Amino acid sequence: MVCCHGYLPVEGADRAFTIDASSVTFGRGSIAEVGDRARALGAARVALFTDRTLASLAFFENARASLLGAGLDVVVYDEVEIEPTDASFLAAAEFAREGKFDGYVSVGGGSVIDTCKAAILYATYPADFYTYVNRPIGDGRAVPGPLPPHLACPTTCGTGSECTGIAVFDDRARKAKTGIASPRLRPTAAIVDPDATATLPSSVVAASGFDVLSHALESYTARPYCARPAPDRPTQRPMSQGRNPWSDIGSREALDLAGRFLVRATLDSADAEALEGLSWAATLAGIAFGNAGVHLPHAMSYAVSGLVRDFHMRGYPEGASLVPHGVSVAVNAPSVFRFTASTDPGRHLDAAARLGADTRGALPADAGELLAAELVRLMRKAGIPNGIGGVGYGEADLSALAAGTIVQTRLVDNAPRKVTEDDLAALFHGAIAYW
Repeated sequence: MVCCHGYLPVEGADRAFTIDASSVTFGRGSIAEVGDRARALGAARVALFTDRTLASLAFFENARASLLGAGLDVVVYDEVEIEPTDASFLAAAEFAREGKFDGYVSVGGGSVIDTCKAAILYATYPADFYTYVNRPIGDGRAVPGPLPPHLACPTTCGTGSECTGIAVFDDRARKAKTGIASPRLRPTAAIVDPDATATLPSSVVAASGFDVLSHALESYTARPYCARPAPDRPTQRPMSQGRNPWSDIGSREALDLAGRFLVRATLDSADAEALEGLSWAATLAGIAFGNAGVHLPHAMSYAVSGLVRDFHMRGYPEGASLVPHGVSVAVNAPSVFRFTASTDPGRHLDAAARLGADTRGALPADAGELLAAELVRLMRKAGIPNGIGGVGYGEADLSALAAGTIVQTRLVDNAPRKVTEDDLAALFHGAIAYW
């Protein structure tokens, strides 16, 4: 018997999927609604999370004014780090714990939203830091109960963090990137105002745009939900449950939008239509991967970010070396999708066409190369570095990168093909340079 939309059940595997999503408000000027919405959720004393750069911009002040106008007591936390760490999560959690807040608002990119998620968790249910961190780096324990309301207001068109239950950070001591994942971390409401993207540097648009693209592409090609072992209890079904008919809808539309608008938005910061289209793609992809999960490009990105030695991308804060998250994902993607195409050539060809490739007359055997070539074309136009070599890695780093990836079990297990550490080393080898 065939289950919904052509998904074929597997004996002993799950036969259902779960759809969770934040409440979403989308539209220009919608940041003005944040105060009324926070008050409607019962908040009176609100922690307003941002970073120092955003705290000086008009968009942030609009959010703060809306909260104050609603009669709320507002305390600003602007110490969020770009690409947060275990230490910065802990500092934010201490602020939240001492402030005794009953509501939270985050205004920023994924780093701000993720830091706010972690602060809420540890302020509400204090524990040793690694208690909730994903296995095998942490204990991976479940969040014990509900959390205070969190309204997430993204200022980039890419991470989708406003719609997911994932908070990602750099573990400095282990030189690894990992995270905390729980449906309870998903913000109560997302307020997506495309006006927030008007001041973004082109390099930030490129990085966040490729994060959107890969969220959609990975969700669309992930292991299907009905091939994953059934959970012991329905409430234990993971967020990374695999692609499903719901996530397919958002993924396909997000791919269409990324194909139309990613390069336009990168090349012209005044292209309001392109930035709004990419913002909507980010929202759709965030909801999609929040209910399906991502896989190998993101798993590999954690190692690329965590082991960085000496790389700095124009448009990002000076100082410590970092590979922006969307870049660390993009540099792996062409190599990965050459590898996964054989699992479902039709999906890979469809994705390539949605991004802009000419797939007329293409055979199933062409799927991987066509999709990889289209990704490379978009990378070059948007100014993404040339593979992992472009961010400072070479042959001598392949083993360390593979070892840093294989431990990302939540993501690796969601791939449509099983991989070994040797397979990952080969994928990184294929990602050293594309042109």
